[in-house]
Amino acid sequence: MEETLSNIPAVRQIFERWMQWEPDPPAWNAYINMEVRYGEIGRARAIFERFVQVHPRSAHYLKWARFEEEHGDAENVREVFSSAMEVFGENEFMDEKIYIAFARYETRLKEYERARTIYKYALDRLPRSKSQDLYQAYTAFEKQFGDKDGVEDVLVGKRRLHYEEQVTENPKSYDAWFDYARLEEIAGDPDRVREVYERAIAQLPPTQEKRHWRRYIYLWINYALYEELETKDYERARQVYTQALKLVPHTQFTFAKLWLLAAQFELRKLLGQALGRCPKPKLYKGYIDLEMQLREFDRCRTLYEKFVENSPTNSYAWISFAGLEKLLDDVDRVRAIYELAIDNPQGLDIPEAVWKAYIDFEVEEGEYERARALYVRLLNKTNHVKVWISFAEFEVGIPEEGEEEEEEEEEDVERIISDVAKARGRAVFERAYRRMKERELKEEVYPRSSFRAWDRILIMLACRTSRVMEAV
Repeated sequence: MEETLSNIPAVRQIFERWMQWEPDPPAWNAYINMEVRYGEIGRARAIFERFVQVHPRSAHYLKWARFEEEHGDAENVREVFSSAMEVFGENEFMDEKIYIAFARYETRLKEYERARTIYKYALDRLPRSKSQDLYQAYTAFEKQFGDKDGVEDVLVGKRRLHYEEQVTENPKSYDAWFDYARLEEIAGDPDRVREVYERAIAQLPPTQEKRHWRRYIYLWINYALYEELETKDYERARQVYTQALKLVPHTQFTFAKLWLLAAQFELRKLLGQALGRCPKPKLYKGYIDLEMQLREFDRCRTLYEKFVENSPTNSYAWISFAGLEKLLDDVDRVRAIYELAIDNPQGLDIPEAVWKAYIDFEVEEGEYERARALYVRLLNKTNHVKVWISFAEFEVGIPEEGEEEEEEEEEDVERIISDVAKARGRAVFERAYRRMKERELKEEVYPRSSFRAWDRILIMLACRTSRVMEAV
């Protein structure tokens, strides 16, 4: 009635008397709407401040934030959201909608880093049961405005909360601790990894029976291996092994694996120090042999990488490295290693050994076209008589289709060389003869021979038609 009579001071007086009774939200909304109708934004803002003090609910703060967004500026909106987070903290009234609305507001302003910070802050504080929509909102945000790392962070955070709930519910669930530690190792924060391991190893088995200790002791082992292999903190790794050995009641039972790993760690550390001071090939060979006996193939690979890095001209290192990858049945890596070796700008001490090993590997794999291409590349680098002879013997030795199976069945039967194989061998000898004669290559190409090189090829070419080749 008073507003109809345009008696606005009287209207305010009535509202103020009413507000002293701290009425329900509709009364406060009516008061605020009245002030907005008459353009009294400052008065409406003051009423909002009193309203949320009387009725501190997330919905009321969200309504205040919308009001400020419509009539105020960015700083006012941020102040409202900040006030909400200060008031609620982590108590039961805190709602994920506050964080989602705050982050989306910053996104509308194109303040993506601010929005990302808000999402992460909320995810670290809200329990999983109250943050389902928050995770979905953050994932959508990262997919639209972030990168792959951002999306992975969301997933890591989600799984982190899941494991936290598991270990809180059952602190003796060692499998959950394993998964939790592995997650943090993937995330790559050493402090978080150590925190998880420290919390895990603090959960001692309930009895002094070995069956209760079997899973538990692997927490110590994984912790020590992480410090040794990932962080390279050898002193901390030694401390972990020492504490684990002190903790196990050896008079009742023990763990041989723990003792062996601790001993191997000390040996590896000593050898690592030796390689750091004087990286000699003999040390690398001994260290690699040790790891091979322990079947630690990843460590062998790392050592070979260091070996060829420190001794790039050492043909033995390249051939042995390729041999390891062949043992692990990684054909692509074998080829890559050989290619790096033969293209080494610093050269090799025994290049013919590396080429031979590479060609033999392709022949063993049945990749005759690749082997033939290697011979061609090698002959572009050298005209050595031995290479031509080996190439010709390779061509003659290539089995025809279906011949390999017959050879496996009848190993003792002498192989009959086909006319096609003979023709390939003769073609190689003829090419060698022509090239050497054109270039007048003499004794220095094959120093043990008293013949000129091309004369030797000519003799072998003549003999190839008979079975006298081996005798020559």
